[in-house]
Amino acid sequence: MEQQYGAEVAEKALWISLSDIYGVGSQTFCQLLSAFGTPANIYKASYLQLTKVVSDKIAAAIQVGVNEDTLADSLNWLSQGNNHLVTLADPHYPKALLETADPPPFLYAKGNLHLLNQASIAIVGSRNASVQGEKNAEAFAQALCQSGLCIVSGLALGIDGAAHRGALKASGQYKGATIAVVGTGLDIVYPAKHRDLVHQIVERGLVISEFALGTPSKPQNFPKRNRIISGLSLGCLVVEANLQSGSQITARLAAEQGREVFAIPGSIHSPMSKGCHQLIKQGAKLVDSIDDILSELRIGIAAQEGDLAPVVVTKTENVVTPKSNLLKLMGFDAVGLENLVHLSGLTVNEVSSMLMLLELEGSVASLAGGKYQKITS
Repeated sequence: MEQQYGAEVAEKALWISLSDIYGVGSQTFCQLLSAFGTPANIYKASYLQLTKVVSDKIAAAIQVGVNEDTLADSLNWLSQGNNHLVTLADPHYPKALLETADPPPFLYAKGNLHLLNQASIAIVGSRNASVQGEKNAEAFAQALCQSGLCIVSGLALGIDGAAHRGALKASGQYKGATIAVVGTGLDIVYPAKHRDLVHQIVERGLVISEFALGTPSKPQNFPKRNRIISGLSLGCLVVEANLQSGSQITARLAAEQGREVFAIPGSIHSPMSKGCHQLIKQGAKLVDSIDDILSELRIGIAAQEGDLAPVVVTKTENVVTPKSNLLKLMGFDAVGLENLVHLSGLTVNEVSSMLMLLELEGSVASLAGGKYQKITS
């Protein structure tokens, strides 16, 4: 096995094989690792040694040895390009997850592993989001990504998908910095309509799962994967949510893990706003611009290390930014995008991005004919 696949792949396949044993969940797996060090040592341990750590039934199952079918499938998957198994012994294992109560022993991953230790924010919300909700999620994700934060979400329809798309639209060195945490095996795309989105994410971002290959979509998987979404992140932004939703679970987990919780308010008449309003009543920070998030996370962001650790300029009254300069250039008359590009000397993409942020902040309104007008001084 080592000669064909290499020692590292062969060792990681043992992690998968061990987790395939009935009764070996994440906590039991970690107990075994604590006692024996590696999966290889666990398989070598005697029945008596094993029963000091796990039940007789589990010890007997380990003594049977490696499941050859699982091992073969795992080796084939790991030998394919861009497929990874990130174990607790791996330097890429996210440090943020190690701070949580129930870190998975390993993660199946496909894409850019460096994102696992980049400063991140979770963006979650309703699967049945409004058009405006999806626009907000996409715009916030794009702007936050351009500020150096990796966008973490769950690949679901609605807000999750919009958040991933926003990160993929970001410009600059952090373009595409997004992690999709899924509730199935990585060989299954759920929902199926996000197949193209997954391919785009894998090119620059990362898709991860703690579930074995072949695991289908099951309702009980999603609350479990939510702890990873929140655990990877410095904070969790809820864009739209009803009172009984998975987003509420993610927000609660984020709070329990010591993460910041943010929520975008909406109409008092919309069911999709009630979850956000409840979170705000419970202490979540009300958000209407990305500065609300960046100013809150500035200490956590500065503490991050690594190749992709961002430097963020946070909200300060005396800081002059390209965005504030653009606002000054606009005057109070309606003006077109081309004129603003000419006046500012910036690119079309840069001006478009700034206008989007200014519109979210309530400083600019978009008008018919592709024009914009300043509405605050």
